[in-house]
Amino acid sequence: MMTKEVVVTISGLQLSDGDQDTIETVHVGEYHEKDGVHYVFFDEILEGHDQPVRNMIKLGERSVAVRKRGPVSSELSFEEGSTSESAYNMPFGAFVVSVHTSSVRLNVEEEKIESKASYRLSINGEHCSDCDIQVTVQAKETFKLC
Repeated sequence: MMTKEVVVTISGLQLSDGDQDTIETVHVGEYHEKDGVHYVFFDEILEGHDQPVRNMIKLGERSVAVRKRGPVSSELSFEEGSTSESAYNMPFGAFVVSVHTSSVRLNVEEEKIESKASYRLSINGEHCSDCDIQVTVQAKETFKLC
């Protein structure tokens, strides 16, 4: 059984016009499970802001939902085979984000949960990149930074 205190690693890969960009962030957060759905909560500090962005990630068998509240606010939904659209509000303005999700995979182990999603990203109606994202949730006491 996963503990409440966890380390959340978010790894993203974007392919755009032949260029490849990889990003990875690591956060300490809280984990809860209810009715087979996994919830992770963590704060993120943006440069130049005192108020944190509060993140909630909901991991299901074939879906991932990401909610941000604070200086940045958005609700993104990744459901296999579907397209979702959401406003992405930032301190300098807002834009419309659309994601068409081709696949979502969830792997649950005793002390680790991994979710992977592949999707096409569009901003304000224009295709930007093809993306892969992986969310890994590990019990804090077993986390090892490679």
